[in-house]
Amino acid sequence: MSSNFDLANLAIQTICPGNELLYDDKGLPSVMVKIPKMTYAQLGIGDSNDVFPAFIVNGKTVDALYFPKYENIVQNDRAYSLPARDPAVYVNHDQSVVYSMSKGTGWHSMTRLEWCAIALWCLKNGFQPNGNNNYGKDISESTYKAVPTLRENNGNINRVATGTDPLSWFHNNAPDGIADLNGNVWEWTTGIRLVYGELQVLSHDGTTFGNDAADSTNNQAADSALWRAVDGTTGALIVPDGSGTTTNSLKLDYVQGSGWKWVTGVLSSQQNANRHADFESTTVDSNVCAVALHILQALCLYRANDSAGAYKSDVFWGNNGATELLFVAGGSWDDSVRAGVFGVSCCYPRAVTRGFLGFRSAFVNLPTE
Repeated sequence: MSSNFDLANLAIQTICPGNELLYDDKGLPSVMVKIPKMTYAQLGIGDSNDVFPAFIVNGKTVDALYFPKYENIVQNDRAYSLPARDPAVYVNHDQSVVYSMSKGTGWHSMTRLEWCAIALWCLKNGFQPNGNNNYGKDISESTYKAVPTLRENNGNINRVATGTDPLSWFHNNAPDGIADLNGNVWEWTTGIRLVYGELQVLSHDGTTFGNDAADSTNNQAADSALWRAVDGTTGALIVPDGSGTTTNSLKLDYVQGSGWKWVTGVLSSQQNANRHADFESTTVDSNVCAVALHILQALCLYRANDSAGAYKSDVFWGNNGATELLFVAGGSWDDSVRAGVFGVSCCYPRAVTRGFLGFRSAFVNLPTE
């Protein structure tokens, strides 16, 4: 059996170097893309050679992450990355966590930091993928180019089959890239949330900012003690007060006619309503320190550079008045120019399911003591 697995991996790597078949503890495969560790500078955030936090799990550096090449399907309550399938939808946040961790140690629902490592790589390398954001095709492309899996009664194409795309829909414009990061379905990302507009991240020790949601044993429940707010004036992780009013914490404010703004004080505009603005228009208070700014940039909640138009028209949906909201990324089949790798929405409670909400299960070799 193992020799068959080796031959299968050889075959896929012959066609797509950098892709691997990884098997769960039931011996079933997923097609994955191996991404070696990178620094802030390599991803276009400043000139620091510090390791980008997506590659730091429980305070320890990992050599690589394995990203699902395709939006996942679900079989026997487990997530799989396979081509030419209708991606799983009507999956809520916590189901995405369970479907992933059920596969065995190291498997986890894709985190916000992992998604952002790819988005920032795309930005740094001057190519942001197209995708199914206009009923089966990209808004910038004139012809339909993927296999439909769901149509509306009027014949419009909604979802398309995973990876049945032109090269322009892969993150690196090549066959060995990650497919469908732009459009098709919004995808849950973990390890991050808003509580009454206050940004909170998961930390295994309460002080370390990293990819701790990649370890599924770190509790991501709503009442988990591992959630931390971010002190915008120091960049330190701090214990939230539970009401979204933690002193100096980063909070998402809305400036009418301008867009979203990260502040550390009292919100000027707080509503339990979904609002949106261009991602690129997001601003920060003058007292937000460099460390906190890097956290926002690593989470793709503030631009990594000031190049006008670099983020296209990718959208930032938010709601800063609800008790708890989780993050999804990428956009859906009808989001047009608003979809993209920097498209982000924090408008959904953890229990919500929709026909345009899916997910991916990633893998990491968890660091040991």
